[in-house]
Amino acid sequence: MSQTLPASSAPDRACTTSPNPATDSPRAVAPRRISSATLMGEGRAIEIEHGGRVYQLRITQLNKLILTA
Repeated sequence: MSQTLPASSAPDRACTTSPNPATDSPRAVAPRRISSATLMGEGRAIEIEHGGRVYQLRITQLNKLILTA
């Protein structure tokens, strides 16, 4: 003997979603853009101090930028 059960309906409660960090966080600030000519001036290398360390940003012979610690 088979018994037919009534069709189930969706629960009567609001749908919950997990927070979305991309939309819930404050708007990201666009990075500043500085030309390498302005940053380097007449030289081919500068020193940058960050977090107690000194880094060197230099222009290579192939006109690329390289940052070393």
